[in-house]
Amino acid sequence: MSGIVIRFLLGGGAVVASTIISRKLGSKVGGIFAAFPAVFFTPLLTLRLDVKGGELVEKSIVLSQGAVVGMFMNIMCAIAVVYLCTKQGWKRGLAQSLAGWFLVSIAYAFISRYF
Repeated sequence: MSGIVIRFLLGGGAVVASTIISRKLGSKVGGIFAAFPAVFFTPLLTLRLDVKGGELVEKSIVLSQGAVVGMFMNIMCAIAVVYLCTKQGWKRGLAQSLAGWFLVSIAYAFISRYF
């Protein structure tokens, strides 16, 4: 349970920090901080609470590999949002970008699990 609380506090803290930075320094700088991989670092830091020894190393590697794929997907989704929102408006562009992200994520999960 303590791992969940730590993840909640660190993840939420990253969101609050990026919001404050965005308001103080502008949305472009805030966007850089919003992309901070708190979703990756928080579980990596708290993984130690759940496992030890060789299993800790093994699970850290798996988590890191997943993070690389996830960060790449986030970059592709952000590019799609910018492109599609300028071409089709923000509502339709955002919906299409998120749908594309979801479909590619499901396909990747299926392929990585069975192949």
